[in-house]
Amino acid sequence: MRVHTTVTAASAALLAVAALAGCNRGSAAAGVSGKVGIDLPRADSDFWNSYAQYINQGIKSGTVSALPVSNSQNDIGRLVANVHAFVDQGAKAVVIAPQDTGAIASTLGELASRKIPVVSVDTRPDKGRVYMVVRADNRAYGTRACDFRGQRLGGQGKVVEFEGDLSSINGRDRSQAFGDCMKTRYPKIQVFALPTNWQGDVASAKLQSVLAQHRDINGIYLQAGGVFLQPTLALLQQKGLLEPVGTPGHITIVSNDGIPQELDAIRAGKIDATIAQPADQYAKYALYYAKEALAGRTFHPGRTDHGSTIVAIPDGLEDQLPAPLVTKADVDDPKLWANQLRRQP
Repeated sequence: MRVHTTVTAASAALLAVAALAGCNRGSAAAGVSGKVGIDLPRADSDFWNSYAQYINQGIKSGTVSALPVSNSQNDIGRLVANVHAFVDQGAKAVVIAPQDTGAIASTLGELASRKIPVVSVDTRPDKGRVYMVVRADNRAYGTRACDFRGQRLGGQGKVVEFEGDLSSINGRDRSQAFGDCMKTRYPKIQVFALPTNWQGDVASAKLQSVLAQHRDINGIYLQAGGVFLQPTLALLQQKGLLEPVGTPGHITIVSNDGIPQELDAIRAGKIDATIAQPADQYAKYALYYAKEALAGRTFHPGRTDHGSTIVAIPDGLEDQLPAPLVTKADVDDPKLWANQLRRQP
């Protein structure tokens, strides 16, 4: 990191050496020992499977010394058990991505009492101390999806929204922002908000019910392409409603995630856009902050040297990473993580 950091006395000498060398980013972690416990949140999403690949790459490159990586499979009870196992194995820092952001509070309290710093990826716990949240601005996701669709539809029409799990801060942020934007900016667009708990089969079944009553649906917002894209496209294909972008009868589709499959769907004219969550940056900075936590560094709100902004939250800090809107115009941009992933051997 470039600025916004202070250090404990234990790491001051290391930082002084680094300053003389002209580079302080990550320097405090040099020579720091300590195992990091890392839990993956699920394996039923292409986005999270991509994140797992980047986590494994970071571990192999030696960014941190990690305990065997666990996967809580979208089960808060399993996540709690995995974290307790990390503690029993001597973890000095923990990286998690709690899908139920309310139920993790007591576990965070236990970790804080043991002085074990926590990095939370993609989701911000409702309560409980964290060292850093690595996340994009999820309210911006909902607002940008709303504006893109509202403009494409000329401010009129009927839109289906697949809401994520509303027990998750991400599901709430995206849903609230999308709904608020539609009400204030595009009041003539009717929104059918469908809770899905991030489950593709639930989304497909509910979409089928809405289409049976409203054949004139002309927009869909997928809050998570990793779980919603394929079942949505399959159902529209089955119903004869999957018309190419720019042709009569096309249903405007905007997604979230930025996975390779979404980029392929944009190229094929099946969907209009996606907001690319940075799976690579999530993994990179999750491990980076875990390493810096072990070194005793403390961050403060402000701009970073990796194009993001650290903001204060009630029980810690959040590094809000950029998440670009991807359309046909820039779907082949080599900087997009999904395109980089495709080029890897």
